[in-house]
Amino acid sequence: MIMRVLSLFLVASVVRAWAPVAPKQQQPQTSRRGFLEKSVMATAGAATLLTRAESALAIPAVGAKAPSFDLPNSRGDGSTSLNALTGSGKWTVLYFYPGAFTTGCTLEAKSFQRDLDQYRNLNAQIVGVSVDPPEKNAQFCSSTGLDFFMLSDIGGTVSKQYGSALSIPGFGSFSNRQTYLIDPKGNIRWVFTDVESRIARHSGEVLEKLNELKA
Repeated sequence: MIMRVLSLFLVASVVRAWAPVAPKQQQPQTSRRGFLEKSVMATAGAATLLTRAESALAIPAVGAKAPSFDLPNSRGDGSTSLNALTGSGKWTVLYFYPGAFTTGCTLEAKSFQRDLDQYRNLNAQIVGVSVDPPEKNAQFCSSTGLDFFMLSDIGGTVSKQYGSALSIPGFGSFSNRQTYLIDPKGNIRWVFTDVESRIARHSGEVLEKLNELKA
């Protein structure tokens, strides 16, 4: 019952966000990408409530093994698996994001890039995950000047395994904005679920938690 109410609330938020406005306030026609971006961002609060309710039991517990995966990467050299990431002996900051080139996702990625040297000093690597195709993620990394890569979870299977899947009726499936700290043994050591409202300071919080876990 709660899930149905939250779902209706989420859909209603999208409808309200794009309801016709008075002539004086009429906005220019928006591209499909812009439409989706604004819809997702406008419903961030509702999405957070919905996702928390949906994934309360689905988010892997801290201390549990991280769900395995093998996904196409943005580097153009095939796929990258969790085993390959942990096999490097590094900590992995695995962050899920809704969509390349959106405002929030660009800010989040640039923040990780800004602090990349600090992550490297902590023997940690940054890897992003979204439902975007590899080509779009590659363009995103290039245009944003990122020195880390993204993985394409087309269909959202891995996002579901991590409790980060978000479906908006009529708009499709996305990866919700959540971050997982995975140690070199493949164990989940921390999960950040309330990222949407803290994007600007999220990287700093991740660094702080990494320092704490490695102390």
